[in-house]
Amino acid sequence: MSTTPETAAVISPEALREHWQGHRRLTRRVIDAFPEDQLFTFTLGGMRSFGTMALEMLVMAAPMVRGIVSEEWAASWDRQALPKADLLREWDEATAEIDTLWAQIPLARFQETTTAFGQFPGKVHDLLLYVIDNEVHHRGQGYVYLRALGVEPPPFYERT
Repeated sequence: MSTTPETAAVISPEALREHWQGHRRLTRRVIDAFPEDQLFTFTLGGMRSFGTMALEMLVMAAPMVRGIVSEEWAASWDRQALPKADLLREWDEATAEIDTLWAQIPLARFQETTTAFGQFPGKVHDLLLYVIDNEVHHRGQGYVYLRALGVEPPPFYERT
């Protein structure tokens, strides 16, 4: 059987969404594991605080899916520190928004090219993978921070 790259499928859109949401559930537990007073203050090696990284993830996640659905690419890039409870609430709201918007993405859209936020060109599926990769990368930094703080991070393989 021969297929072209346009028709070959390795993972369904629904499986990709669930994979990402598994990462989001784990990242949420990492955020929650941080001591409140260290979330936006603790750093190592010149890296940003994990709270700042979590805000970056928020600014990218739901706005990316919203842009894919609507071609409206608004994002609030300059976020300030906020209490952990507020960050977790916003995380949960973004997670629900991703689920709602995801159902509105036509299958063909994943193969289309767009320019996210007016500056990042690429195929929709590549842009989504970038957002997921970015989250995993920053979550890894969060794991290092938690260990440096003497906090046992959640098991990386538990995404339920």
